[in-house]
Amino acid sequence: MLWLKNFLFLGLIAGGATALAVHLIPQREPNPGRYVSTTNTNPDIRNAVRTIDHEFETRWTAEKLTPAEPAQDTLVMRRLALGLMGTVPSLEEIRQFEALPEAERLPWWLDHILNDGRFHDEFAERLTRAVVGTEDGPFLLYRRRRFTSWLAGEIAANRPYDATVREMIAGTGLWTDNPATNFISVTAQQEKKNQPNPVRLAGRVTRAFLGLRIDCAECHDHPFAAWKQDDFENLSAFFGQTYIGFKGVQDGTGEYAIDDKKKDTKRIVRPGVPFQSELLPEEGTLRQRLAVWVTHKRNPYFARATANRVWAILFGRPLVNPVDNLEPEGSPTGHPANPILNRLAEDFIAHDYDLRRLIRVIANTKAFRLHSITGAADVDAAEKAWAVFPLTRLRPQQVAGSLLQSSSIRTLDADAHIAWRLMKAAQQNDFVKRYGDNGEDEFDGRGGTIPQRLLLMNGNLIREKIKDAPLNASTRIAMQAPSDAAAVEVAFLTTLTRRPSRTEAAHFEGFLAEPTLKRSQKLEDLFWAIVNGTEFSWNH
Repeated sequence: MLWLKNFLFLGLIAGGATALAVHLIPQREPNPGRYVSTTNTNPDIRNAVRTIDHEFETRWTAEKLTPAEPAQDTLVMRRLALGLMGTVPSLEEIRQFEALPEAERLPWWLDHILNDGRFHDEFAERLTRAVVGTEDGPFLLYRRRRFTSWLAGEIAANRPYDATVREMIAGTGLWTDNPATNFISVTAQQEKKNQPNPVRLAGRVTRAFLGLRIDCAECHDHPFAAWKQDDFENLSAFFGQTYIGFKGVQDGTGEYAIDDKKKDTKRIVRPGVPFQSELLPEEGTLRQRLAVWVTHKRNPYFARATANRVWAILFGRPLVNPVDNLEPEGSPTGHPANPILNRLAEDFIAHDYDLRRLIRVIANTKAFRLHSITGAADVDAAEKAWAVFPLTRLRPQQVAGSLLQSSSIRTLDADAHIAWRLMKAAQQNDFVKRYGDNGEDEFDGRGGTIPQRLLLMNGNLIREKIKDAPLNASTRIAMQAPSDAAAVEVAFLTTLTRRPSRTEAAHFEGFLAEPTLKRSQKLEDLFWAIVNGTEFSWNH
């Protein structure tokens, strides 16, 4: 009887383990046999893409530049995943992608991303950095995570972006009940009895929503542009009646007074806008009036600033750099000399500030789908003219997201088990903390430090994710790949979203064929070599 009890006990353990595995690794839908995208092939979107392409081709012809060859589909797939989800595609997604006819792959992938929770969360985080920054803000009065979750919900619902921004600027209530008000409460000043800072708010509005550095005139007239100190003070006055009380962010009455250091007295400042004052409505609270002016269809800076930032998120670098400085010297009402940005902005306005459409247009342009390798004699000139896809270093969050996804052949998305998602979030946060966060200025090109390289070579996350363990991709590939050639191919697909070159394949197949170590240990070494290569940490 003892043997029967032992047998039943072992059976119970095996059944529990199987059930746990099923829940931890949920079954996915089968690969789509065919896919027809009614959105990406919409004639209106195709016309917008052709307009942008024509602008680029005109420039390339004028500068006598030959554009790079088109990139492989899997390379474009990787770019879209990194820009919009902050991670490389999973092996599972690559298999679904390649199961489709070539003409249907990228349309399916873009639709797949835009409906994926990873996109909503990642895009919300990128916009949050521009809007409220990266700091935690004042204790009790600010909920950054709540704000980001709300913004992710706005993106998931594809709410017109102008409506979302108006709610940030003019919203009222508690930062917990109405998360948009965190845009205001993040500036609360402890030394001013936790009241919002009109100066910081005006600066954030102009940089994040208009792409203008009017706050450079905070203390004196701008030395290189037409902005005056009065322009910035007048903008700040729109937040002069805003206060934080028991009911959260509210609008009161009274006038905005500032300290005049020259005269050592208080000075009253009236609200006003630096250009196109005819767009400012007469009705509503001061913040409501400002919100309408900022997002007005005849105020071109809002659409340009948004298009420039979305372009930067996808390419890793903005059309006009810096991303928050669209203004040419000496002309506060002039048009930036960038016809491509103007075309994108016009289309964005004409289609009611549809962020998804803006993303689709940019992602379908010829410039986005060019290779990062060019035969041009002057590579810098080719990059400046967007005749080659620009090489950019991945953000810390993208490196962490790619490391985590590369360690699993399954997709780590919202359908993954809650245990996986919690573990992923904790590991990613810890890695970014050690690797170093770029902060708000995420397009400045910094990075590549010795500590970062050492972390990739010897960090805990690397060791945990490539070691010989049942759920790690390296171990799964070692166990299931039918040949050394297949193992090398799958390792490259999982990490770099491409197949190895002939030279790479020959080298690593020879390495796997050596009898010195068992196969799982060799795959562990192969994964380590790939993720520590330059290619893994760059968008290309």
